[in-house]
Amino acid sequence: MITTKQEAAAAVRSAKARLGVTWAQLAEAAGRPVAWTTAALLGQHPMSPAEAEAAASLLDLGKDAAEAFQLQPTRGALDAAVPVDPTIYRFYEVLQVYGPTIKELIHEQCGDGIMSAINFRLDVQRVPDPAGDRVVVVLDGKFLPYQW
Repeated sequence: MITTKQEAAAAVRSAKARLGVTWAQLAEAAGRPVAWTTAALLGQHPMSPAEAEAAASLLDLGKDAAEAFQLQPTRGALDAAVPVDPTIYRFYEVLQVYGPTIKELIHEQCGDGIMSAINFRLDVQRVPDPAGDRVVVVLDGKFLPYQW
């Protein structure tokens, strides 16, 4: 019996491996973008009943999983303040090094405000390169000016 979003996420990972289902196939079944669907199935967004049922069906997971996919998440919860997974840590490192630069450029080009993580799009692509394939990550958030 799956009762939490974390348990559902673990069941998703297991079912994906067992069945050979891709995140892109799950996104197509749910009718949503692949990055959003992946985040939702990892517990970061609530899915609609139709989206949840489509994903659970493709993964041969039951009603409990579909119900867990619809729960309101606790967003951004990591197991530790500083992530230890190498891939996730690299993004932490990127923000340590380039965070002040990103902030300065946002303020210079857009004004006093922030990039939304709510009105947000994400894309991840593998791009061939003669020196070794590249990973291109696009973070696309709405500019939100501070209201004083």
